[in-house]
Order: sequence, then C-alpha cells, then structure tokens
Amino acid sequence: MNLIIDQGNSSVKIAVFEQDRLLLVERHSLLTQEIIAAFFNRFQITAVILCSVITIDETTKQYLLKHPAYFIELTHETPLPIKNGYSTPQTLGKDRIAAAVGANWLCPDTNLLIIDAGTAITYDIVSADNTFQGGNIAPGARIRFRALHEFTGKLPLVEEKMPNYLIGKNTIEAITAGVMQGIEFEIEGYITLFMQKYPSLSVFLTGRGSIPFVARLKNPIFAEPNLVLIGLNRILTYNAQL
Repeated sequence: MNLIIDQGNSSVKIAVFEQDRLLLVERHSLLTQEIIAAFFNRFQITAVILCSVITIDETTKQYLLKHPAYFIELTHETPLPIKNGYSTPQTLGKDRIAAAVGANWLCPDTNLLIIDAGTAITYDIVSADNTFQGGNIAPGARIRFRALHEFTGKLPLVEEKMPNYLIGKNTIEAITAGVMQGIEFEIEGYITLFMQKYPSLSVFLTGRGSIPFVARLKNPIFAEPNLVLIGLNRILTYNAQL
C-alpha cells in the first residue's frame, strides 16, 4: 500500500492507496511522527511520498527516512510519468504538477485543462502528447474578498458563498455576487478559450474552492476533489518501478 502525504500551508492531507484504489483520506492540522506512525500501524505501507510546501520538522523527516518503506519527497528533480514543458520547473507548484499527473493518469493521451480552486485558482494545460505545457494563476475567492475589504476604506469582509441572485440589492450582496460570479465567468471563459485552441479538451475541476461552481458551470467537466492525491500516488508508483 502507498501512503500519500500532502502538506499544505495550513493543513495536511494523508491518503492510503492500494495500487490505484483510494482507500482513505484524512486531514490533520499538523504533520507529526505520531500521526505517520499510526498509519504504519494500521496499514501495510510499502511506499511513501511526501509533498510539502513548508519545512517539515527534522524528527518527522528522519522517521520517514529511517522507515523501511520506500520513500521519496517530491521536488522539481523527481522523475515524472509525463513530460514537463515548464521553463522554470524549480518554481512550479508541486500541487500543480501533481494535479496534472493525476488528470493525465485518468485521461491519458488527451488535451486537458486542470482547474484547481484554492487560495489561488490555477489553470493548467496538459497536451495530448502527455506534456505539461504550463498555465495561469489567479487569486482565489478568499483573496478577492479580503482585497476588497483591505484595500478600500468602507467595504466589509464578506463570507465566501455562492449567491442565488444576479445582482446585489445591498453592498454585501453586491460584493458576494461580484466575486463569486466573476470567478464563475472566469472559469467558463478559460474553458471556452482553451477549447478553441486544444481539440477534444477534457476539463478537470478540483480544490476545496471548486465546490460552489461544480453545478453551475455550463461546460462539461470532471469534478475530482482528490486529483492531487491521485497524481502523487501515480508519481510514487512510477518512481518505485524505476
């Protein structure tokens, strides 16, 4: 079984795969040796991948390195099952390349648009020759709401939710509709634009911030909340077989 550790800025997602089948996903506020040990005790883990955007404490890192399970940490030098056409791979977000690998694993030899909505919203392309071409980064909903509040004198900080009205009748409604509908139109616009450039484009939508938009988008999409974990599992399996 494979243990997948995806450490973000504010929480960590830990998943267990049996080959390509996802068995379990847990979210924790902090990655510790004790949490990892509990997974080793519950499952027969033979391989581990760590993907982290922050520095992992040395005790936890050494525990992973000393454990008999095969272990890799995802870096820009890690071999990938797809080609990477990004000109600065050392600056490419690990979650972006992992999601791209996951989408390619689910739909190989296909033009893909991967939309990951979180703190930022990323729009990435994998071409039909299985090459990560790059993409665009835009602010996510929370950043947009905070920017309107912090960079103006009187606009309030508004809760992140999808409106059921087209135009706001008060300031809070106006901000809510402006931000959330703006993101919706942005997503639809990118899908339409890339469909013109890349024939038979398949679109994947992932990330915690994608949930409000799944039912509203007019273009057909694959909604896969665990796309990054699927990609990390694929990268781990690929490297374990080298």
